[in-house]
Amino acid sequence: MTGHDSLARLITPPTAPIDGRGDWPAAETAIGARLPADYKWLVGTYGWGEFCDFLYLRTPFGTSEYNGIEWQSRHLTGSPERDRERYPYPLHPAPGALLIWGTTMDADRLCWFTDGAPEDWPVVVWCGEGWYETHRMGAAEFIEGWAAGHVSSGLLGDMEPDLAPWFNAFRPRTHRCLRLSEGLFSHTERRRLLREALAPTTDRGAWRSEHDEMGQDHFVTVDTDWLLTYDASRPHQIRIGYPVGDTEQVRRRLFAAVQFMGCQVLQVTTASGTSLPAWDAVTDKEE
Repeated sequence: MTGHDSLARLITPPTAPIDGRGDWPAAETAIGARLPADYKWLVGTYGWGEFCDFLYLRTPFGTSEYNGIEWQSRHLTGSPERDRERYPYPLHPAPGALLIWGTTMDADRLCWFTDGAPEDWPVVVWCGEGWYETHRMGAAEFIEGWAAGHVSSGLLGDMEPDLAPWFNAFRPRTHRCLRLSEGLFSHTERRRLLREALAPTTDRGAWRSEHDEMGQDHFVTVDTDWLLTYDASRPHQIRIGYPVGDTEQVRRRLFAAVQFMGCQVLQVTTASGTSLPAWDAVTDKEE
């Protein structure tokens, strides 16, 4: 089994990658370098998106200002003397500069050290504080190793144990928050009923306060790609992000799920907390 097969088996690619197709010769001309073959496979297979809500893969295609690959061309501290102590790589266009192909949730940069043939470029993790580490492997192998727990990093966080790794394509989403009445059931039972009503679902992590009074459960619907968080705050609430166009289907299933939980919807808001008189009162601009 090739490295590509291993990653695709570990993390299911999206059926329709976002910004995963384009003119590679034009992209390479624009960046001023030939790009590794495994990266081209990553882009064509997964597109623009995030692995495990942490590693963000960029592509050279599309029009979003948040996408794209770029050379590192800025000093970290504003002091060249201090930068040379903590940053041993030259700046573009000098040979061996860092080329950024991804980022992380913590604003770290995932780069190539562009020395030698593109297929031999190692991955450099460069954190926001200026520290770095080098991994002698390509981008696809690095992602597979990190997600599977085979590659350890002193700068990146680890995958949560017992979670199957995943990929979310960056697509336009509408965001809604439903604040609910307490109902008769416990939080644990309400959570179970919510997941049952929206099944099949897959875990995306959770956290609990020390006394288990506060917490969040993150999950996704397998068949529709709706991203949900069930929040144990008071009043407890459901937050959801879903592809544009699914509004009516989401409204029907989610309101039915709330009823199944023995609760009532007290308020519907946007992701930023703006109260809405109705579910589809406005087109959400926070996608």
